[in-house]
Amino acid sequence: MIKNEKIKATEVQLTGLNGEDLGIMPTREALALAKQHKVDLVCMSLMTSPPPCKLIGAGAARDEAQQAKKKAKKSPDKRKVKEIRLHLQMEDHDRDVKQSQAERILKKGDSVKFVIQVHGPKEGEAGKIWAEELCKALKEYGSKTTGVQVSGKQVVVQLDPRD
Repeated sequence: MIKNEKIKATEVQLTGLNGEDLGIMPTREALALAKQHKVDLVCMSLMTSPPPCKLIGAGAARDEAQQAKKKAKKSPDKRKVKEIRLHLQMEDHDRDVKQSQAERILKKGDSVKFVIQVHGPKEGEAGKIWAEELCKALKEYGSKTTGVQVSGKQVVVQLDPRD
């Protein structure tokens, strides 16, 4: 967010303190108006000409920036997908370790993709059952985005964190 004297445009599209449209005006006038009301002139986007700017109280600008940051964190496209590889011949302890690892990842806010290596259609069914069990065990922390997919030599399921 660019504020006050750092705005280099010659003209700005100004929005007032209460959201009213004040029209296009020279940046100097907008800065004078901001100083007169003891607020900040904040540029909302540099993608248009003239750039849209708002008159915002100093505390409000900081709060707005923090809210935008929080929203960006929660945004699903910012999530990472962590892949956990498993195979049916794993020991029970190793399975528990992988499950607790997935739990930690989901708590952190990232998605988990389980990839279970299988050999043949019989193991594919066993892998599918195991994937369903993993989803049930982790349902407190995450939910399936897709169903359990069995394809060739692997069983895949993805869990997204609960909000």
